[in-house]
Amino acid sequence: MAAPIFPFTAIVNQDKMKRALVLNAINPLIGGVLIRGERGTAKSTAVRALAALLPEINVVADCPFSCNPYEKDRLCDNCRARVANDEELPVARRKVRLVDLPVSATEDRVVGTLDIETAIKKGEKKFEPGVLAAANRGILYVDEVNLLDDHVVDLLLDSAAMGVNVVEREGISFQHPAQFVLVGTMNPEEGELRPQLLDRFGLSVEIRGIADAEARVEIIERRLAFEQDPIGFCQEWSTAEAKLSSEIESARHALHSVTHQQADLYAIAELSAGLEVDGHRADLVILKGARAHAAFASHTAITEEDILLAAELALPHRMKRKAFADVELRFEQLEKQLDKSKQGMASQSQPKGEQSRDVKKKPV
Repeated sequence: MAAPIFPFTAIVNQDKMKRALVLNAINPLIGGVLIRGERGTAKSTAVRALAALLPEINVVADCPFSCNPYEKDRLCDNCRARVANDEELPVARRKVRLVDLPVSATEDRVVGTLDIETAIKKGEKKFEPGVLAAANRGILYVDEVNLLDDHVVDLLLDSAAMGVNVVEREGISFQHPAQFVLVGTMNPEEGELRPQLLDRFGLSVEIRGIADAEARVEIIERRLAFEQDPIGFCQEWSTAEAKLSSEIESARHALHSVTHQQADLYAIAELSAGLEVDGHRADLVILKGARAHAAFASHTAITEEDILLAAELALPHRMKRKAFADVELRFEQLEKQLDKSKQGMASQSQPKGEQSRDVKKKPV
């Protein structure tokens, strides 16, 4: 029997971190989350707790890539061949996996390897699955991601964004789904990620130790209670855990039906432009995050609040900043920036005659 995991809902405060993890659990195509913070701020605890919390998934029982038997367009090459031969795929149900990636991991260890010798001699494709295969439809956790080889980080981020892993060697290729929640944690004191890699993470959270004495006492008490009676403590939080798990599963199903308007796209674009964010990745991530939050909040269409809560996580690590300077955006700051952008858009959309009349009405 697996050892009890500290419940996700029992983590005190750190709301941004929990929100970023939940949004990625709802829509892995957001592109993962980078959690930057000092030691002892519940980074790894939150990641492991999320994996234990997530609802079970249906998989092809004997498939090493955890293919979804009900998504025929997202099968690995092996399962696709079986379907083409009219074979019925066996179905099993299991918990979501948490896969740890060591900082010493090589490219072959991550993406997997093709056996060229077998292909040449027998004409068969023999693929040795890597970490991406084990992580499909689960969580891929990289502690101290800033110490991982840049090329390997690139591979992970590419797969997280595309949802597929393609390995090609000597004209032979193998493909399998690789849709996972990528979570990287790091302590900024041990070095930073290159800006190009930083931008590739969908969301980013900067967390610190909690200063409030009451909250710190609550953390101590909950941790002691868990250590003294792990099973009993988990049972106390089982209702809250089951509720959140159910909400995440419902949000996953509702995600594709969440709508947005042209005005929402303008609001997102103005928000990013007003904060001088380079590139367009941030805009797309905000939209995906807003749709995930809307689904989680049972909205049928994204609202301004959904946009701002997603932007709070998608923009800080993409903003221009001085070396070693931390940038933390708060909901209120973003709200003011969005209002400012809207006022600018309103004044620009007015006919020139109306603008001049407004000016004349102003007192000297």
